[in-house]
Amino acid sequence: MYISDDSRSISVMASILLNHGTILLHDDNDHITPVKSDLLVVGNEIAEIRPQINGFGKDTVILDCTGKVVSPGFIDTHHHVWQTQLKGRHANATLLDYMPRGNSTGALYNAEDVFWGELAGCLEAIDGGTTMLVDHAHITHGPLHAPNAISATVSSGIRSIYGYCDTPNVTSWNPLTFAAATPDYFDSQLADLAKQQPFGDGRVQLGLAFDSFFLPKEMVIERYKSARSLGIKLVTSHYARGPVVGQHSVVELLEAYGLLGPDILLSHASNATPNDAALLASANAHVSTTPETELQAALGFPVAFRDDLHGVASLGVDSHSNNSGDMLTQMRLALQAARGARNQSFVDAGKNPNFVKHTVEAAFNLGTIKGARAVGMEGQIGSIAVGKLADLVVFDGESPAMVCAAEHDPVAAIVMHASIRDIEAVIVDGKIRKSGGKLLAVQGPTGGNLEWKTVAQKLMESRTRIEAEYRKIDMKSATARIMEVFQMKPENFVDSL
Repeated sequence: MYISDDSRSISVMASILLNHGTILLHDDNDHITPVKSDLLVVGNEIAEIRPQINGFGKDTVILDCTGKVVSPGFIDTHHHVWQTQLKGRHANATLLDYMPRGNSTGALYNAEDVFWGELAGCLEAIDGGTTMLVDHAHITHGPLHAPNAISATVSSGIRSIYGYCDTPNVTSWNPLTFAAATPDYFDSQLADLAKQQPFGDGRVQLGLAFDSFFLPKEMVIERYKSARSLGIKLVTSHYARGPVVGQHSVVELLEAYGLLGPDILLSHASNATPNDAALLASANAHVSTTPETELQAALGFPVAFRDDLHGVASLGVDSHSNNSGDMLTQMRLALQAARGARNQSFVDAGKNPNFVKHTVEAAFNLGTIKGARAVGMEGQIGSIAVGKLADLVVFDGESPAMVCAAEHDPVAAIVMHASIRDIEAVIVDGKIRKSGGKLLAVQGPTGGNLEWKTVAQKLMESRTRIEAEYRKIDMKSATARIMEVFQMKPENFVDSL
């Protein structure tokens, strides 16, 4: 049984008035104009935006937004949300290090571990202003894992597309061995979940996370056709050409199989070819760039601002076990990395650029409206407008970090100066999930309210158990097996050039 929202929760509000705030409004060309105005939320939608709103109901919750900036909620288009208990493990890891120590150790999670890891990952996202995420959930190591993850996602209050994943199941650690076939329950559970969706009053939809492109063509095509016939509206896959995973093109494969379309979302797209970019644009398919991971793990330079991919790009966190879980960091890193690369080309030529090509507005849009387009929801989220869903973030424009900047250029204040501590409130689907700078309680697995302190305690207990099992594994041997299984070339792994 999936946990639904508790109507007794203090986060449930019939209507909310945000008054006297600076509201960031997008126009049809994605240009952002800050407007000092009131904003009224009724139910889960934005009902009014005008300078002074009167006549609201007596039960309306009023948020004084004087000196504050009201932003659309951030949209994270690639995240492995279950990995909370692994945080801190990959701070100095390459992609090869991460694969056995991160991905594969999901096999050590039981279904209860999945619930707490998923819930905490979602809450960390909300704390950082993320109101919607795409969850590439490669944690299907048992029949209860996905149901528990969906239950936790619903409990958190976040909006999500849960990418149900055919996860390579570990059958042995010595040597590291993966099951040769998809678990028996996979197809029936996918179909069952598809019938039950959406979950959490419509906030949580089912997607498909698919990376099994090594399968025969007919099987890949059948998996996509089956998912689409079940009403799954988004299929997400990893794609990072390079020395670790090879130089083949997932984009060209999908095109050749007749599968490339607007419901396709590829994470990273590192080193994508010009032909890849043209095919993606033609199909209205999208990519999610995760700059913090890509810069560390040698996946390739982030493509968010690449001229031929910027039109289909969005941003994601990827692995909060490795790096920060907030979109503010991803926007800033993507922007400054792209600026640095462009500027260096001028410096190398003994010149100086006359202007900064990549703007804070463009970075902000990658985390908002362009994320909405990537998931096919630009008519509902990603910008602030009457009739759209009420996914909102309230920043303290007078905090030590944002003061003056928010008055001069609130978009610049968010992208260049803000951090999680500057986020005063987060509203998802018309419900307040963070207030006064703190997460509100959520509904627990048995129906009572859960404070963050309790979630943290459960996480630590879970981590202790997982870590004890982790220490029994010969990771050197496991890494060698990963290289063998994924046909990685040892000569491509070097200490220096």
